[in-house]
Amino acid sequence: MEKLDEARFLARAAKVELVVMDVDGVLTDGRIVLTSGGEEAKCFNVKDGHGMVLAMLAGLKIAWVSGRFSEVTRIRAEELGIEDVTQGERDKLPVVEKLAASHGASLDKVLYIGDDIVDTEAMEAVGLAVAVADACDSVIKVAHWVTRRNGGHGAVREVLDLVMRARA
Repeated sequence: MEKLDEARFLARAAKVELVVMDVDGVLTDGRIVLTSGGEEAKCFNVKDGHGMVLAMLAGLKIAWVSGRFSEVTRIRAEELGIEDVTQGERDKLPVVEKLAASHGASLDKVLYIGDDIVDTEAMEAVGLAVAVADACDSVIKVAHWVTRRNGGHGAVREVLDLVMRARA
């Protein structure tokens, strides 16, 4: 897929109505900590969270689609007020299509942020595909834009700040 320069990225970003993102590796650094008692822990970046809240207050729709189920993900989404959360779904394109339809947005007005192979099909279908800096090569190859920051380290905030700037 063709990489966009900043001006063309911002032109497309100005039309975005829905931002869909993977969780593990995008909102987190991809590590999952399991205790001996079976408890799970993940690290979410507070700047990403604040960026999502600001974007939602400005009218942007935010959705999460994760290939695995995690109670920690559910809790974090609830804290941030993210209502559209799909977990345990590795076939993400149908979920993205359903989300777009439910929000009245065409796929060309959807931005998808991913990091791994299960994200590529959805990324190829949307109007704006973003890979986090430490995404796998196949994801970087299909992305219109690659963040400077790694997943879990402010990459989502970086993207949302650009989208909000474009919409201003």
